Amino acid sequence: MAANKGKMSPRQKMINLMYVVLMAMLALNVSSDVLQGFTLVDKGLNRTTANTTDANKAIYDNFEAQMKTNPAKVKSWYEKAQYVKQISDSLYNYAEELKVEIVKDADGAEGNVADIRNKEDLEAASHVMLAPASGQGQNLYEAVNRFREQILAMIDDEAQRRIIASNLSTEVPEEGRALRKNWQQYMFENMPAAAAVTLLSKLQSDIRYAEGEVLHRLAANIDVKDIRVNELNAYVIPNSQTVVQGGKFSAQIIMAAVDTTNRPTIYIGGKALASEKGIYEVTCNRTGDFTLNGYIETVDGKGDKVRRDFSQKYSVVAPSATVSADLMNVLYAGYDNPMSVSIPGVPVNKIVATMNGAPLRATAPGKYVVRPKDIGKEAVIAVSANMDGRMQQMGQFRFRVRKLPDPSAFIEYNDGTGPTRFRGGKISKQILMGTEGIGAAIDDGLLNIGFRVLGFETVFFDNMGNAIPEVSNSASFTDRQKNRFRTLGRGKRFYISKIRAIGPDGVERTLEGSMEVIIN
Repeated sequence: MAANKGKMSPRQKMINLMYVVLMAMLALNVSSDVLQGFTLVDKGLNRTTANTTDANKAIYDNFEAQMKTNPAKVKSWYEKAQYVKQISDSLYNYAEELKVEIVKDADGAEGNVADIRNKEDLEAASHVMLAPASGQGQNLYEAVNRFREQILAMIDDEAQRRIIASNLSTEVPEEGRALRKNWQQYMFENMPAAAAVTLLSKLQSDIRYAEGEVLHRLAANIDVKDIRVNELNAYVIPNSQTVVQGGKFSAQIIMAAVDTTNRPTIYIGGKALASEKGIYEVTCNRTGDFTLNGYIETVDGKGDKVRRDFSQKYSVVAPSATVSADLMNVLYAGYDNPMSVSIPGVPVNKIVATMNGAPLRATAPGKYVVRPKDIGKEAVIAVSANMDGRMQQMGQFRFRVRKLPDPSAFIEYNDGTGPTRFRGGKISKQILMGTEGIGAAIDDGLLNIGFRVLGFETVFFDNMGNAIPEVSNSASFTDRQKNRFRTLGRGKRFYISKIRAIGPDGVERTLEGSMEVIIN
């Protein structure tokens, strides 16, 4: 059952604004001619209230229709709706009676609420609402409080609760408290008859609004519980279509949509399934492809049987796992080798991987880092999985442990587009003079591992062809080496060799070969 929730119209907002303005003008003792404005506001409030009443009636009618067709589902919500109608009508009718009494007190026995003659009468409202023995103000105050609490108990939306609580508030504003007035005195003492009737009309409008909000909530609850479909189909929902040998194939079999008050009967192999929730399980001891066949029977609204056949294929596979080195098919000693571990059809949070000789450190789901120590030895990674509460080994994988290869040396500079690594050949003297020293790294497209240069040697040649070596005990060019650079002319060359570097594995090594540098 659906119901469209109405919003406050621009017209209603304007009426409320006029109401506030007119009340302020009245407080300033504006001429009684202004009281005619209250009649306009009152008529607007009455039209809005009538529209809200019609909308609420439509929801009540819908409740009646639903109650006749499906009392099992609707009864509890229908009874709550009737309770809301009772308390709303009670307070609404009470306010209407008070309006009539005030108008008759002002205009006589023939007084008409729709046409007040003595709008400016300041005694009628005080007499009806505040008279010592017969005044109705205290009764109205208590009735509004009681209604507000009853309505708020049926609203769970905090924003809507605040709106309704504000609309039906009986709290006296600060200016009223300063005059030591209670709510009924603040509202009706010395209040013109037209204004008092308008106040009560606003209360009636707020009552119908609050009533409608609760009805929308009750109607929504029925929609949540009700299932409406125009097509019926049988479905098999397996936990997984791939099962490891020794594990269980588990599937939920339903008819879309399933009504919990009228569960269908499921047949597999000619026998009814015992599970009330449609859960089917069988232990899978053989590998291969299998098919689950059966049918579902239910009863439609007319009491006729409806049958739908179903068929679901699934596969049973032998235990298997996948372990791959993200860089290559070897592991490097003293280096954090990234690894990926997965098992087809098994969630990564149910996979456990271990290695001999070194721990596997998890970095993300299915991702690990391993740092073996012993070069030349074999690393074995064992993979297990939690299958239905028991650990099952899925395989072992062997890797050779090698020493990290030697890096290549380079001179790094920025050519305007980003860092560039010069590894030999022609280079301008200006670029050479702007560099700090040399670096070393493995950056062959598979690995990207930086090394720290500990020292190197440059070899220059004088005009007689004599070699002049200069040694640096760090990665930076020495002052003597830079002074040699300044003396080199175009086409002259020198060599960088005996480069010593240390990598993340802590092994110090001297790089083979040399780097030839030609001044361009």
